[in-house]
Amino acid sequence: MSNCGAFPDAGGIRPIKYDNGVLRLIDQRRLPTEEVWLEYTDYQEVAEAIRSMVVRGAPAIGVTAAYGAYFGALAIEAETYADFIREFDQVCEVLAGTRPTAINLCWALDRMKSLVQANTDQPVSNLKIGLEYEAMAINEDDIRINMKLGRNGAALLPDQVRILTHCNAGALATGGYGTALGVIRAAVAAGKEVAVIADETRPFLQGSRLTAWELQRDNIQTVLICDNMAGYLMSKGAIDAVIVGADRIAANGDVANKIGTYTVAVLAKEHNIPFYVAAPISTIDLQIADGSEIPIEERDIREVTHIGEQQLAPENIAVFNPAFDVTPARLVSAIITEHGVAQDNYTEQLAAFVRQG
Repeated sequence: MSNCGAFPDAGGIRPIKYDNGVLRLIDQRRLPTEEVWLEYTDYQEVAEAIRSMVVRGAPAIGVTAAYGAYFGALAIEAETYADFIREFDQVCEVLAGTRPTAINLCWALDRMKSLVQANTDQPVSNLKIGLEYEAMAINEDDIRINMKLGRNGAALLPDQVRILTHCNAGALATGGYGTALGVIRAAVAAGKEVAVIADETRPFLQGSRLTAWELQRDNIQTVLICDNMAGYLMSKGAIDAVIVGADRIAANGDVANKIGTYTVAVLAKEHNIPFYVAAPISTIDLQIADGSEIPIEERDIREVTHIGEQQLAPENIAVFNPAFDVTPARLVSAIITEHGVAQDNYTEQLAAFVRQG
């Protein structure tokens, strides 16, 4: 069974903390004005935390779901392996249904299920212990992966660079450190002069509430803009590169990410600006040929019509609120992973990265 050591020191915020059987999550809905931590020991409550975006970001969702799976296993009273795995599969099904687009969620749950399936000869009590260690290992691995990914991406950047990022792909979206912001952090650590332009990212404002908050904490030069200002800045030569994260990457390199990413990619292509995607290999879904097969989550219309309790739109107005869009591979300059940087022939390169495990 799995074991894990000390968590790597990634610096910055750690949005997911586990200690003495209690999972603590920073409530990202209340940032940046309040830093509130919520505690969980029940898998149904963890599922609701994912669904309601207490925690968000594909890698962070996966890590959180792994802890949720452990809590679900802990509550199972079955004594035989057959009874245990039947109930455990039901726990994982509940967790998997919380956010349909982020493939890291299913990846983490599959890893938890694989541990159980590989230990059919173990008593149920040992399976529960193993699942706790596996969840902790998934959390630790995520931080290490992001730090390695960050170094791979930093090598692509010049010594002086102005980077536009969309949504939040930072420490808050992962177990710690970040994917797109991990590249930025690694570039700063390497001595490069980095300035960040952060899109506000309507309608949930992950850019203005979360990206700006964590970069400011790290003393990384950051300017916040409205989503509709990116094209203007590109036309003025004020952006040198775009770096975003991903919630799912198809086998051909098509990328699902926060709504508005496709628009930024089109603008970057028009202005000959490199458009980079930073994501761990757990985000790559080789079972999906291209982006047309990626399920796109639609969220509560209130995210569009309100900010908090403040109403922004007339009553009963029709609203469409897809949480993600798909950027075709032809608009992506490179996909940065912990195993290297894929460019041009994404189908072959991404498959090779996944085979490395």
